[in-house]
Amino acid sequence: MNNHRMKLSALTPPLLLAGSLLLATQVQAAAGYADVAPILNKNCVLCHTGDAAPLGLRLDSYEAIRKGSINGAVVIAGDSRNSKLIGRLQGTIQPRMPMTGPPFLSDADTALIASWIDAGLQPATASEMATLPVMKKPVLPAPGATLSYSDVAPIFMQRCVKCHKDNGLLGAPPEGLRLQNYAQLIRGGERVVVIPGIPASSELMRRITGQSRPAMPFDGPPFLSDDEIRVIGDWIKQGARDSDGQPAPIPVGAPVRLQGRLTGLWALDGLPLELANDVRIKKRVSVGDMVRIRGQVMPNGRISVTRIESR
Repeated sequence: MNNHRMKLSALTPPLLLAGSLLLATQVQAAAGYADVAPILNKNCVLCHTGDAAPLGLRLDSYEAIRKGSINGAVVIAGDSRNSKLIGRLQGTIQPRMPMTGPPFLSDADTALIASWIDAGLQPATASEMATLPVMKKPVLPAPGATLSYSDVAPIFMQRCVKCHKDNGLLGAPPEGLRLQNYAQLIRGGERVVVIPGIPASSELMRRITGQSRPAMPFDGPPFLSDDEIRVIGDWIKQGARDSDGQPAPIPVGAPVRLQGRLTGLWALDGLPLELANDVRIKKRVSVGDMVRIRGQVMPNGRISVTRIESR
């Protein structure tokens, strides 16, 4: 047995040995909450904080982590192998966390958290707590502010990504819509959900206001606050800018599906519509009816309606 170990050591590249020693040193050093709090704050607290935390699981304090979720404990002192938190971070329990991944946590960071659990979930000392950053819920921009994706991303990450990602809470992302990053949001799924400059034409906006059904987020109520809806609407109206401030292009020709009330011939909740030459009107529709429309985005951002049906 000793000879076998010696052969393995002899064949192990020096860099691998150095990496293993580094990981071992990191794991041994993870003795208290102060070691893992920065990892959780960076990767998890964006979603797992406040009253809207998924399943009631907050990861923004030592006490909250020990409390767990509405389904029970997520960490078991001395037993990282059977702690749900580790299962989520490693992907042995789906959906894998964090929801914003990939990339997910590094093996070293996951090992640090596991070693903290195995060491008995030691709290931070008073002096260590004084050095930890205070995690606060992101402050929403004031009305009239210039907005970018960075301003709306925290809302999507906390309330939407849990379902709208691969292996989300509902399995596959509903209707192919993934919301883990800006590119996915602008691209949409089976159809586009954001029409830059026109919130009333954007299915995303109509879902969070309840004009289109089912209202979103799917786990509501509570749904989004009035301020959160305002910020998303203003962001779309300003051009759905990316984090660098560049507006999104009009998705010309992309399919659209909207629901709402027919408020005129032809208008959907006051939104002017243009009927394509080959439009199909399924069932008789009248002003005041709830309808669903399908169409395509025109170069000016308006909707060319190809189908209208009563709901």
